[in-house]
Amino acid sequence: MAYSGHFRHSKDDSVPPLPAGNPARQTLSGVLLLITSMWALSGLDASGKYLMGVDVGVSLLVVCLVRYGVHMVLAMAVVIPSRGWQALRCQRPKAQVVRGLSMLAATMLFLKTASYLPLSQATAINFLAPLLVLSVAPWALKEPLFPSRWVAAGFGLLGVLVVVRPDAGLDPVGTLFGLMTACALAVQHISSRRVAVDDSYTTLIWSGAVGTAVTLLMLPFHWQDLTALPGRLSASGWLVLLGTGFWGCLGHFLLIQAYRRASASLLAPFVYFQIVSAAILGWLIWGQFPDLVSWLGIAIICGSGITIGLIEWRRNGAAQTLAAEAS
Repeated sequence: MAYSGHFRHSKDDSVPPLPAGNPARQTLSGVLLLITSMWALSGLDASGKYLMGVDVGVSLLVVCLVRYGVHMVLAMAVVIPSRGWQALRCQRPKAQVVRGLSMLAATMLFLKTASYLPLSQATAINFLAPLLVLSVAPWALKEPLFPSRWVAAGFGLLGVLVVVRPDAGLDPVGTLFGLMTACALAVQHISSRRVAVDDSYTTLIWSGAVGTAVTLLMLPFHWQDLTALPGRLSASGWLVLLGTGFWGCLGHFLLIQAYRRASASLLAPFVYFQIVSAAILGWLIWGQFPDLVSWLGIAIICGSGITIGLIEWRRNGAAQTLAAEAS
């Protein structure tokens, strides 16, 4: 699902230094790759919502099993031939497992959210997660306390409250799942910082492996859901189901490529394009489109995230300048 840990107001994944070359061209390609990845991840979310709908009725566990299983196979097929089996080695396996578990929890919670709420509103609530990370960073990540982060988190929460206001007609159960998703995503982002010592492609494989292992362990309790698939899915339904893993792996792979070409601070505002892609897919598939007041709440969420991203970027730039002068 979305979100699967790709909001970056600061370093949360290990990526190699930006390559040499035409800076403008590298930046443009990074932005385009990021926007394309947002569409891929929205495709994952839309596929999961469709499969769990009453017309198809695939269980949550089966969707997650296929999503992570296909993700793992594709990631290994892409990474292992070029980097060898050493790409599986990581310096912090426990942190990788924690990240994988939080990612799986976020996926399952988001798919439950999307089964109750329109895709755009469900996605918008997710964007509270990076603001939660910044607000708890002094304790969770031992970072300095900055009031600006709490102010941004407060405005982000205000935006979410506007989106889920009582007269919006949103299911309260779905709203609760959405807030739980944001919390799970915040845990995933924090754990992503802890595995930053590992290569991004290693983390890409581990993400799929942990999700696959956990869903396989849970499968005996839901075996009847898997055996019911042949009679429940058409050929196109199987394609959509397998596509969950394809879109998820593709989205994260494109994210890695984007951050190889442009800095995280520069790309941060463009992650909010996922709300646009989610809104378009929700309208095309289900005829669901946010009203003007909901768009106001979405704008508040995006504005708070973009603003604190710019503040963090300037703060980090100033700190680097002082460090350079001191040395």
